[in-house]
Amino acid sequence: MSFSGETTPAIRTVIIEREVAHPPEKIWRALTQPHLIEEWLMKTDFKPVEGQKFTLRNEPKPNVNVVVDCEVLTVEPNRTLSYAWDAFGLESVVTFTLEPTPKGTIIRMEQTGFRPDQELAYNGAKAAWKQFMVALENTVASLD
Repeated sequence: MSFSGETTPAIRTVIIEREVAHPPEKIWRALTQPHLIEEWLMKTDFKPVEGQKFTLRNEPKPNVNVVVDCEVLTVEPNRTLSYAWDAFGLESVVTFTLEPTPKGTIIRMEQTGFRPDQELAYNGAKAAWKQFMVALENTVASLD
């Protein structure tokens, strides 16, 4: 319900898109196999099954433990993967979309759900996902 004069705060999204010289199948492996996810993102017990709950874990500094609670929302092999991403009061959704091109694949990552009062999380995600995507590309490049 909204009243005149009120505006709904805008929910923001971080989007990173890049074309890589690898087929979607190869990228899909890096997005869905736990030992490969660990190489570019964080340690995980991920399984590509809709409704599956999993965590992402990282220990970037001594005595700092990052745990992201997730749930798989969509699995379309070699095309779309999305999951809920809940950590530090941020309830968001991460979606990877793979689109084949003549040169390889366009990888699109979207994380949506940043409220206006989550400026720090939004800016942090913008910086972190750029690094994660470079690491993902490096992981994919190392696969046979």
